[in-house]
Amino acid sequence: MSNHYTFQTHLLHNQHKLDPTTGAVSVPVQHASTFHQSDIDSFGRYDYARSGNPTREALEDIIAELEEGTRGFAFSSGMAAISTAFMLLSQNDHVVITEDVYGGTFRMVSQVLVRFGISHTFVDMTDLEAVKKAIRPNTKLFYVETPSNPTLKVTDIKAISELAKEHDALVFVDNTFLTPAHQKPLALGADIVLHSATKFLSGHSDVVAGLAVVKDPELAQKLYFLQNSFGAVLGPQDSWLVMRGLKTLHVRLEQSVKSAMKLANFFQDHPLINQVYYPGLENHPQFDIQQRQAESGGAVLSFDLLNEDIMRTFVKNVKIPVFAVSLGAVESILSYPAKMSHAAMPEEERVQRGITNSLLRLSVGLENPDDLIKDFSDALDEAKRSNLIYDRG
Repeated sequence: MSNHYTFQTHLLHNQHKLDPTTGAVSVPVQHASTFHQSDIDSFGRYDYARSGNPTREALEDIIAELEEGTRGFAFSSGMAAISTAFMLLSQNDHVVITEDVYGGTFRMVSQVLVRFGISHTFVDMTDLEAVKKAIRPNTKLFYVETPSNPTLKVTDIKAISELAKEHDALVFVDNTFLTPAHQKPLALGADIVLHSATKFLSGHSDVVAGLAVVKDPELAQKLYFLQNSFGAVLGPQDSWLVMRGLKTLHVRLEQSVKSAMKLANFFQDHPLINQVYYPGLENHPQFDIQQRQAESGGAVLSFDLLNEDIMRTFVKNVKIPVFAVSLGAVESILSYPAKMSHAAMPEEERVQRGITNSLLRLSVGLENPDDLIKDFSDALDEAKRSNLIYDRG
């Protein structure tokens, strides 16, 4: 399928637009675990579903096209994708990793990889000098998450990629928050792009999945070897659900981003909110970098309330968002990072990263933004009444 279409059209008109056998406009779900071989000396394309499944392969082809890489891989979860990619490293290798990384990635690096002799340095990746200082002779990987979770810090992917090339190291970018619709890390110099496809890509809170896309064919072959060795592959039904979700990615993100911008401005002007973290706001410290490397500020924002009591009253009184872990769904999801996404992080590490006990993360869904603002406004009024907080000044 030609790449001359815009991304929006490409989501629907790619190489898996039609089933070549039947003309069906939906990829068939192939549940077979094993495949008959008609010749003892030359096997067909598929032999065992862990090694390759036609439905999973369709998703892998589509995500590779969308991220502009050479090959895609579908895993049983975002962490399965991330953990398998980490297995490209060897004993005595060193990782430079963004400090405000997702809790599951933090746990993998700090409690699992260390047992295999892979060391790491957490660093504020918005500070290139700090990144340079963290480099060691055995640094083999720069791990970037941008915007970061949950404080939405923005890392300059191009600058990190150039630095990595000087040191013959790889760059992995977790692109879960923005997706290839709004950010293309491989085009900016990254080697592997990673996704929790559970989030925006599938978009409906009904599947757990992970994706990886690799730029270099040789590196892709190494990751395929690991995917097949580890076996944490995505099942055919879940692969199909992610493909179905992808078809509406553009319109979902367009709506959610527009609403997120409106909500960020609302929270920024509210007296009970200490701080709003959203890279679409002009006062965000890395606003310029975000403008340069991404299409938008995304659909996720975080806000810190005046104190924990106000936060608790607020959460108790909001009605529209689901209060839950995860993000990137059609419904708005309000999360409490300290006890949800970043529960794996010790408290002192969390606080140091700005993940306070009064910080909430909001993934903006497809509701009418004015309904959300009314809901949040009412809940904040209730928090003000209950906690006897008066307007500043």
